[in-house]
Amino acid sequence: MRDIIDKRDRAALLRARLIEAMTLKASNQAALARTVGVDRSTISQLLKDEGARLPNAHLVGACAQALGVSSDWLLGLSDRPENAADLLANALTLTEAPRALVDEQIFAWHQEAEGYKIRHVPAGLPDMLKTRTMLEWEYAPHLGRTTEQAINASSDRLNWMNASSSDYEIALPLSEVHSFASGTGYYHGLPAEVRRYQLEMLITLSQSLYPRMRIYLFDSRRLYSAPVTIFGPLLGVIYLGRNYLAFRDTERVTALTTHFDHLVKEAHVSARQLPDHLTQLLDKVPREQGEPNTASDAPDAPDQGH
Repeated sequence: MRDIIDKRDRAALLRARLIEAMTLKASNQAALARTVGVDRSTISQLLKDEGARLPNAHLVGACAQALGVSSDWLLGLSDRPENAADLLANALTLTEAPRALVDEQIFAWHQEAEGYKIRHVPAGLPDMLKTRTMLEWEYAPHLGRTTEQAINASSDRLNWMNASSSDYEIALPLSEVHSFASGTGYYHGLPAEVRRYQLEMLITLSQSLYPRMRIYLFDSRRLYSAPVTIFGPLLGVIYLGRNYLAFRDTERVTALTTHFDHLVKEAHVSARQLPDHLTQLLDKVPREQGEPNTASDAPDAPDQGH
């Protein structure tokens, strides 16, 4: 709860913020007085009075409106100078979301949250953890010539994550991973060879990047989550398909964080258990005749020491 400010201190803060707002607006006492509809002496007295007297609410509101700031900020009730409409506009934005990780906006959000924990519930398997053949199978039908761009972007994100000081927690529905391994649902028609290579890569990365990257599997029959990413305390983003719905206000970011942490707490497979669980799924994927024993198209696992 915000501490109650002494009346004298609040009056001094009002004067300081009024001067700051006038400076930023390139205004002066005469111009502000004309806009507000009072004598210049009224503004002059307001700025020079060193006592505890505060102006009436109408004058404070008129000055705030004229200078494009909020009355709460002038009075020390808020640390944000924006008015309510601007605060709402900044707190909630709708941003276009490309189909693959060629989106520079999502990468900019990652960079903004450098050093904070990033929590992620992807729409499917995380793009940055996919093999080249997996990305080609998934994106070639609709990206065409830009598929290579998506592949390079995914590789760049993985390299950035490996060098980043941020911790990653990823929560996936158990059914998503099992559907992938069995080649059913969304993954119908995905060759067993590609599935095997992808599972091998996930096993390698979940081990080499642990504990900085931790992947949990939750039971979607008990818990549900829309695709969401929480960038530390700064931003919460819900993936709608064609758009991202982004929240910057503390209350909603905290609510999304609590939701994610509940997924982790109730996870059916923990980050430590994941490699063994994936290995069990891998053993059930048929090996095609002539298939090599290692995923030749998968990039080398990042160095744990980086």
